[in-house]
Amino acid sequence: MSLLNDIPLSALHFYLTASYPCSYLPERQARSQVATPAFLIGAPVYSELVLHGFRRSGTYTYRPRCDGCRACVPLRVPANQFEANRSQRRAWAQHAHLEASLHPLQDNPEHYGLYQRYQRARHPDGGMDNDDHESYRNFLLQSHVDSLLVEFREPSDRTDGTASHSAGPASGQGALRMVSVIDLLGDGLSSVYTFYEPDLPRARLGVYNVLWQIELCRKLGLDFVYLGYWIERSRKMAYKTGYRPAQGLVDGVWRAIGGEHS
Repeated sequence: MSLLNDIPLSALHFYLTASYPCSYLPERQARSQVATPAFLIGAPVYSELVLHGFRRSGTYTYRPRCDGCRACVPLRVPANQFEANRSQRRAWAQHAHLEASLHPLQDNPEHYGLYQRYQRARHPDGGMDNDDHESYRNFLLQSHVDSLLVEFREPSDRTDGTASHSAGPASGQGALRMVSVIDLLGDGLSSVYTFYEPDLPRARLGVYNVLWQIELCRKLGLDFVYLGYWIERSRKMAYKTGYRPAQGLVDGVWRAIGGEHS
């Protein structure tokens, strides 16, 4: 093990950001606790930080530390205990034909085109719909940890009317439907970000992606899929407890959270 991999958390510095408008709860102000320096946060250190509720955006490692608010709860799914409900099983069957391939992080115009379509359609008020290419690279393609990119494509012999876009697939490849960036941790997988084709009627690609990551976690012999922050009062984030059983980091302890599994 290299010297950098032996760095303890005590070697890091932590600072609080100034307050900024919360992206999830209207009329709230947010603050973050940031871990530095970024170059010391390799895979083993980051795995430990995730256990304490941190996540990353590019090389920026943070956790919420808002004044008077603890709505953001780090959430993970124990992969080997997970049981899909009826709705999730339908989503799995609906998209089981997609072909998944694993890649290193890469700057691909086809990926960026899909990212822009997704942001414009799904998050028009989220401040990311006009991300330029540099912002996209900094957000998803910069990493000091063990990261991979997953493409989900239609089989090359399957075509339909939604496959044509300006940045189309390379020769011999099926239509790109979804891209997911995942970090490999000591005890599991961390779901960094996923974007998918927003114009497919009745598609449930987001659900399928979480199920696929849980299955990958099992195949790798790992324990948890970390899904980021659960915010009960945010429609965008509340869905995460639908993957049962779910565990949340509450008062420094990972414990079961969420409602009934149906």
